[in-house]
Amino acid sequence: VPIREKLGRKRRRHTAHSLRHSVPIRTSADWNDPAPGFVEADLVAHSGPSARGSFIQTLVLTDIATGWTECAPLIVREQTLLSTVLTELRKHLPFALLGLDTDNDTVFINETLKAYCEAANIVFTRCRPYRKNDQAFVEQKNGAVVRRIVGYRRFEGLEAAKLLAELYRSARLFVNFFQPSFKLIAKQRDGARARKTYSAPATPHQRLAADARTPDAVRHHLQEIYAALDPVALLRDIRDVQERLAALADTQPISHPAVASQPIDRFLASLRTAWKDGAMRPTDRPLVKAKRGRRRPDPLIRATPDLRKWFEAEPWRSGSELLSRLQMEYPGAYPNKLLRTLQRRLKSWRSEQANALLFAPSEKMPPGYEVTTPQ
Repeated sequence: VPIREKLGRKRRRHTAHSLRHSVPIRTSADWNDPAPGFVEADLVAHSGPSARGSFIQTLVLTDIATGWTECAPLIVREQTLLSTVLTELRKHLPFALLGLDTDNDTVFINETLKAYCEAANIVFTRCRPYRKNDQAFVEQKNGAVVRRIVGYRRFEGLEAAKLLAELYRSARLFVNFFQPSFKLIAKQRDGARARKTYSAPATPHQRLAADARTPDAVRHHLQEIYAALDPVALLRDIRDVQERLAALADTQPISHPAVASQPIDRFLASLRTAWKDGAMRPTDRPLVKAKRGRRRPDPLIRATPDLRKWFEAEPWRSGSELLSRLQMEYPGAYPNKLLRTLQRRLKSWRSEQANALLFAPSEKMPPGYEVTTPQ
C-alpha cells in the first residue's frame, strides 16, 4: 500500500506526461478497413493573423471509412465544453461513434475526455507527436471544408459562434450529400516512386450507403434526407451566412438575413456567370490592410516647406541637388544619410504632380479647347 494512502492522503492526479502515455498511439497505417464510426478529430483556430486573446475554434470530426464530416464551433478551448459539443455532434452522426483519434493537444489529452470515452465505450487513441500525416483524413478536411467555407479571418464572441453554427448546419448537408471526393484504396512503392490507386469519386452519403456494415434503417433514413434536399438552396444559404460572417469579421454592419437573402431564381441565374468572376465566396475577399504609417519622427519636417517650394520652382532637380542646397541653407543639420528619405519624398511629389496634370478636371481646360474623336 502506498505511503500516502496509509497516511490518509489522496492520491496525486496523473501528470500530463503519464496521462498522454496511457492513451495508445494509432498511425494512418493502422486503420486498415475500419467500420463507419471510427473518426479523427482536430481543432481549426479562427485567430486571424494573431493568436493572442480568446477566439473561436472549430471542432472537426471525419469518419475514416466514409469521409463523413461534422463541424461545430467552440467559443473557448475547454475540455468540458469540448465534451458537451462532442455529445451534440454524436446526435447528428448517422452511425454510432466507435473510436476517437486526436492529436496530442491538451484540450484532447486530459482526464475529462478520457473518462468520457470510457463511459461511452469509445476507443480513444492519439497520433504521434509532430506527425501530421497520422491524421491525414481530418487534416485534409480542415482545408477542403473549414478553411474553404470559413476562410482565415478572426472570429470571436457569441455572435460569431452563432453564425458559424448556422453555417455548419447547411455545410454539413452540402458536403456529406453533394460533394464527392476520391479515396485512397492502395499504395505501392517502387523505389522512390509511390503508385497510388484511388476509388471513383463518391460522396460520404454514397460510401455509407454502399457499405455492407450500414444497417438498412440508417440507409433508408439517409435516402429520405437526401430526397428532400436542394443543393442550390443549400449553397445559397451558405453564401448568405458567409456574407454576414465576413461583414462581422471586418467590423461592418450586418444586414438582416431576410434583407440579405436573394430569391432562389436570381441566385441560380448568378451561378451561370460565376465562373467569370472566379471565387464567389464572401469569406475569400482579401483583407484590406491599413498602410503602415511612419514609425520614426520625420527628419525633414522643418525643411519640408522649403523643399516643396524649391521642387515646385524646379521640379527637374534631383534629390542629391536638393539635399546639397538644403545643407548650404542649414549647415550641419541634415547629413548625407537623409538622401534616400528625400528621394522618396520627391517620388511622391512627382506622382501627385503627374496625377494633377493627367486627371485634371475639364473646367481647367482653356476656352475653346475641344476633344475631337476621329471618325
